[in-house]
Amino acid sequence: MNPSIRSLFPAATEQTYLNSAAVSPMPITAIDAVVSQLRDVASHGSEHYSEWIATKTRVRNIVAEMLGVRPEQIAFMRNTSDGFASVANGISWNPDANIVSFEREFPANFYPWRMIRDRLGVELRLCPERDGRIDLQELIEMIDSKTQLVALSAVQYGSGFKADLERVGRAARGVDALFAVDVIQGFGAMGFDLPAQFVDIASGASHKWLCSPEGCGILFISDRARERIEPTSIGWISVETPWDFDNTEQPVKPNALAWESGTGPSSLFYGLEQSLKLLNETGLCKIENYLYGLSDYLCELLSSKNYEIISSRIANERSAIVCLKHCGGIDSADIFERLRSENVIVSARGDRLRIAPHFYNIREDIDALISALP
Repeated sequence: MNPSIRSLFPAATEQTYLNSAAVSPMPITAIDAVVSQLRDVASHGSEHYSEWIATKTRVRNIVAEMLGVRPEQIAFMRNTSDGFASVANGISWNPDANIVSFEREFPANFYPWRMIRDRLGVELRLCPERDGRIDLQELIEMIDSKTQLVALSAVQYGSGFKADLERVGRAARGVDALFAVDVIQGFGAMGFDLPAQFVDIASGASHKWLCSPEGCGILFISDRARERIEPTSIGWISVETPWDFDNTEQPVKPNALAWESGTGPSSLFYGLEQSLKLLNETGLCKIENYLYGLSDYLCELLSSKNYEIISSRIANERSAIVCLKHCGGIDSADIFERLRSENVIVSARGDRLRIAPHFYNIREDIDALISALP
């Protein structure tokens, strides 16, 4: 990877930072863009408001292109949870419906569906984890003619398992169910083509693999899904001509843009734009292959340590995330603290240690981690 990329991330040189699955550091170019916009507001107020809108539009276009969708199918939310909650509340659920998901989904992609189960009595079917993997055939066999929605992460936060979205999406489409995907673990570290993967709904956010500020949630709603989901939080920007303030009987927008109820965090879009430019200039395919190399190198070195690798190493199931357990029973939280004392930053997730390098990391970071592991 280009050494100049690493120089843009102070966290990458000041510590051994292997925690992008939690929060990624931001490049200084993104920080400078955020600060520049805020300084402009301090000096000029709303004088350059049209530039804020233009920046948001550019970001929407970039995000849409990265996901293989149209700009009007992308709405900006506060976070991943907002996206899924708005979808769950906007669907007209059948009384005998079921939702199919995975038992260890990140809570942002679980609580909205649990709420529907508890409030409306919709059955929630959860596929179990098998040795750090999801048996996708087992999950697909849970889908039937009454399945109204299938919810799954592109990459699992607790194992790094990468799902074959096209396979699951095709099965969901076969029974006319919606397919909702949490893309936060992976978006920025791998490529997506949501239409080709039969994804109807995708929710994610900016602060992990996109190397951007917290506060920019991303929601994709396909045309097919829009016909079945109503926006539940309407505001002045949700309508077709927002600046026509006197026309209060106008319809809401017929696409995902209806989910944007009001103004957004303008300064954060400036930062997000710079991070997206950096990722795209580097190339998502190149980043994905580079991260496979780092994770393979990590797993190779772990053979000399007393750890069990939880993450699948099957070619089409692996991701940049590697999760492990100490075979001697040392608690993951204790290992996390030991590593932090050595200035090595990872995450403890349950009984697992999670390692998540990004494109600013190098092999020497993996060496430092291995040296610091008890």
